[in-house]
Amino acid sequence: MQPFPFSAIVGQDEMKQAMILTAIDGSIGGVLVFGDRGTGKSTAVRALAALLPPIKAVRGCPVNSQFAKDVPAWAGLKAKKTEEAPTPVVDLPLGATEDRVTGALDIEKALTKGEKAFQPGLLAKANRGYLYIDEVNLLEDHIVDLLLDVAQSGENVVEREGLSIRHPARFVLVGSGNPEEGELRPQLLDRFGLSVEVGSPKEVATRVEVIKRRDAFENDNTAFMLRWQAEDAAIRDRILKARRALGKIKTPDQVLNDVAELCLTLGSDGLRGELTLLKAARAFAAWQGDRSLSRHHIKEVAPMALRHRLRRDPLDEAGSGTRVTRTVEDVLG
Repeated sequence: MQPFPFSAIVGQDEMKQAMILTAIDGSIGGVLVFGDRGTGKSTAVRALAALLPPIKAVRGCPVNSQFAKDVPAWAGLKAKKTEEAPTPVVDLPLGATEDRVTGALDIEKALTKGEKAFQPGLLAKANRGYLYIDEVNLLEDHIVDLLLDVAQSGENVVEREGLSIRHPARFVLVGSGNPEEGELRPQLLDRFGLSVEVGSPKEVATRVEVIKRRDAFENDNTAFMLRWQAEDAAIRDRILKARRALGKIKTPDQVLNDVAELCLTLGSDGLRGELTLLKAARAFAAWQGDRSLSRHHIKEVAPMALRHRLRRDPLDEAGSGTRVTRTVEDVLG
């Protein structure tokens, strides 16, 4: 069965907008979604990936290489024909071992054939797609360290058991979790480009609409998918148009000053906040069909780009998202 249509997801507008922005510009750095269970977090990432146009990849390539020349030698592929494949979405389960994540020696081949062959892991499968981690705040520390290295370099390096393997591992990282179940390590938190908060709908009418659409998806799937096909196609076309326009967006110096002043006022550490805010605002401008960056674009994406980068203020109970919104109004008007 195909994933639930992206356009049919009820509400959760900020989460959907954040995922669209990372689809326009993958270098933004992924999305962190915190909130209640059952609010459509995993549904949204699978729906967006299914909505995107297929990628061109060499058939059978374990790292989804676009060109035959890029297929790693250890893959052992002889025929290298390119075909269209769905955008990969790979789940990283909490209990996954390091070998499962990075890849390791193929034990079966080693025992039966005496060959020292590489068995690729989840990072290989996720290349050029999405890596989804549910309850990311409960991830073991050594897996977090591993992900930090790969997110920084865009390359997975495996050097053990007599193996020395490198392969590309560039993906949009999507993590979800409940903040009540544990904090996320600051180093990993900083690696997510955008952060959004989701909650269960409070209005009866909204909850009824969610039930109706899910019921139709499960019990009248063909008609339901046809109903939302055109809207998903419109979003896909708009994303592709925004990708083409991204490099042409003008960025006035005044907007750069606004970005720097906003981050200074908020006290965000380092310069990653400014760079991410700029990229997200540029992607939003392209999504809107605008040719030049303005304060409007900065104000729209600032909460999702900065709320997870603030130092804790024990005297301020408003929450980081509210603090960002308040500061945006003070600095940018």
